[in-house]
Amino acid sequence: MVVCARKETRAHGAGRMRGTVAEMRNPIRAYRMRWKRRRLLFRALRKRRQLAAVADRSAQLRKGQILLFSTMRNEALRLPFFLEHYRKIGVDHFLIVDNASDDGTGELLAGQPDVSLWRTDASYKLARFGMDWLTWLQARYGHGHWCLTVDADEIFIYPDWENRSLAGLVAGLEAVGRRSYGALMLDLYPRGRLSAHPYRAGQDPCDILQWFDAGNYEFRYQPDLQNLLIRGGVRSRMFFAEDPARAPTLSKTPLVFWNRRHAYVSSTHSLLPPRLNHVRSRHPPHPPSGVLLHTKFLHMVIGKSREDRIRRQHFENGALFQAYYEALIDDPVLWNADSIRYRGWRQLVALGLMHDDRP
Repeated sequence: MVVCARKETRAHGAGRMRGTVAEMRNPIRAYRMRWKRRRLLFRALRKRRQLAAVADRSAQLRKGQILLFSTMRNEALRLPFFLEHYRKIGVDHFLIVDNASDDGTGELLAGQPDVSLWRTDASYKLARFGMDWLTWLQARYGHGHWCLTVDADEIFIYPDWENRSLAGLVAGLEAVGRRSYGALMLDLYPRGRLSAHPYRAGQDPCDILQWFDAGNYEFRYQPDLQNLLIRGGVRSRMFFAEDPARAPTLSKTPLVFWNRRHAYVSSTHSLLPPRLNHVRSRHPPHPPSGVLLHTKFLHMVIGKSREDRIRRQHFENGALFQAYYEALIDDPVLWNADSIRYRGWRQLVALGLMHDDRP
């Protein structure tokens, strides 16, 4: 039984999956998207000058390796588990941009033999929230590789991930001609106030963040990008209840067989060319998909929110998110009587939040 009740919104062509083939053949729209992609690639080319190599081990890269790309700032506490998890599932090399960290993040990463590290003190916001930097690195190093693009607080899982490596997952995708793989970002949170559950380096965040919302997800279709956006979860319930359309987007496409002509448009929520966005649907049969366990709501989020409220680097409309930051600084209780305890990937498949690609 599917527990998550999905509501279809109507604005801006929301939920309109009929006519998708016709939209794909719209020459004006296709032309506009080609030029948008070229502009994004040109931006990345210009922004490459903002990156300074700290530990460039890209000479180690070999054909068939799976690469991970990420931009980080002050994530030293998360990194031991982050690296352990992604190594365990089969990431061969990490290509990371350190955005002016001052907590030891850069030093920790520079000492890892499977990490190539670049540093920049430039504006995260003016680099399209780090995507300009990563687009350049992906074009230069990711071409011809399966590439996973995630944030430091995202733990990528998929059906049978404990026993099936990323190599096994992508082999299955290649067998059916797929070149991209979607994932729902699932916000996890503790029971009780955030500060009551201190996190230690190397700990599995899911030891603390054991709860999630399962039944308040909404869809909106983007015709230009042929992408189905998803919003909802605890952030929609707690911080954007009066205007759910302003809540953060939860649908992502983190795993892609990369070509130097590809470009992410908005974080990893959408890509160009648009065919890479065909990773989810409202109705069966559903494409295979995974989940990004979003571990934002560890105790560190309180201090990070104080900093982000001042730096204003994480959202286009900073004023809109001031109340969001204030609420997090107040150390809220996110749990309620409808919260669901997280019990693993099989549970997420049963709830319809993840879709298994195997019979």
